Amino acid sequence: MSRKRNKGLSLGDRPVEQPCAAGIDIGAREIFVAVHHDPDEKPVRRFGTFTEDLERMTDWLERCGVTTVAMESTGVYWIPLYEILDRRGLKPCVVNARHMKNVPGRRTDWHECQWIQFLHSVGLLRAAFRPEDQVCAVRAILRHRQQLVEMAAQHVQHMQKSLTQMNLQIQHVISDITGTTGLAILDAILAGERNPAELAKLRDPRIKASQATVQKSLFGNWREEHLFTLGQSLELYRSYQGQIVAAEQKIESVLDQFTPRADPEQKPLPADKKKNRSSAKRRRKAGHPAHFDVRTEAYKLFGVDVTQIPGLESNVLPLFGEVGRDMTRWPTADHFVAWLALCPDNDISGGRVLWRGVRKANNRAGEIFRMAAQSLHRSQTPIGNYLRRLKARLGPAGAITATARKIATIFYSLVRSQVEFDNSLWQASEAERQQRLQRKLTSQARRLGYQLVPIGASPGAANA
Repeated sequence: MSRKRNKGLSLGDRPVEQPCAAGIDIGAREIFVAVHHDPDEKPVRRFGTFTEDLERMTDWLERCGVTTVAMESTGVYWIPLYEILDRRGLKPCVVNARHMKNVPGRRTDWHECQWIQFLHSVGLLRAAFRPEDQVCAVRAILRHRQQLVEMAAQHVQHMQKSLTQMNLQIQHVISDITGTTGLAILDAILAGERNPAELAKLRDPRIKASQATVQKSLFGNWREEHLFTLGQSLELYRSYQGQIVAAEQKIESVLDQFTPRADPEQKPLPADKKKNRSSAKRRRKAGHPAHFDVRTEAYKLFGVDVTQIPGLESNVLPLFGEVGRDMTRWPTADHFVAWLALCPDNDISGGRVLWRGVRKANNRAGEIFRMAAQSLHRSQTPIGNYLRRLKARLGPAGAITATARKIATIFYSLVRSQVEFDNSLWQASEAERQQRLQRKLTSQARRLGYQLVPIGASPGAANA
């Protein structure tokens, strides 16, 4: 006897949550689209990837009454279509391809778009996070700048290779070959100077190595092919440095278009409580030019001084490009750290825990928090102490993840509640932890028949 299917239910009697949903399978040259209903009885169609074809496809979706569209995050091919759909009033949803495994034996573009449409209509697909357009513009330039930095670093390695092949050991004598001394010596070499004594005179007085050591490192085999590669690598390095400066100027101009949450003139920037080094020195170490005040820009964007959070001194702008400043997209801090893939996960089957650990996810914001946590290994802050304690108990990987989660929770709370970072709360918590540790050690010593005496106290103080 066949079971009667209720009206409004889909396969497996699952209720349809998005009746006007469409599914799109995106490729480099063609796009397959499936809708819930087509007046012309062609629910699956194929379109090209030219802008005219995308506009025509959007017209067809509007005629079919589609209100939301799901698509795979295939490379960067989805971005032009996403922007067109969003501009036309449709709700595009970029979903993870791992969340929609097709039926075996039917893995074709024609069936794939139908499968995406079905899963989206019954609510089994979740849209990926995408910040607003202004933040996306900042993110694109920040990522491009990072690529320029990586390319410039490759040419530094090429210069070091050319010097090594000529047996010039100057890169092992000075800490940075792209500094004042290194660039002056390289320019002199490429200009035709071969006398090590004359080259050593270009040494900056702040270099720790003596002039005799620098001179000794500049004896080598001056081969024309290696000098040619050295010159080209230096020229490319300087070219990328110029592009990096241009990218930073563009970032600064784009950030000026945001409505500031805090005006430094009306609400002054709080005092920098990190006295270990000046803000200018931190900016130089982070690779920012002197005219680009990251701390002030971040304060205007977020409304609070998030650079006071340990580990986030030089990562606030990349973090802004990845998550934006609207923390209401995540209801709680737990939702935020779960999206960052910084919380533990379990695989349970039949009542048994098959696997317990942290999910592997390619989340750039999560990696920023992990790098922030890893940089606190020698930090004398309470969070640095927390990292070192967890390393002894969980190992490096688990400790970095747990510390990154704590930093992310603090960041979420500060931006969401618009409160400044208060280190005194950590100091009070650290004092309570010290008291608990003291009581624990005292109890253990008493059970073993010993008595703890503070250093420098008189023998009678313990009995008292």
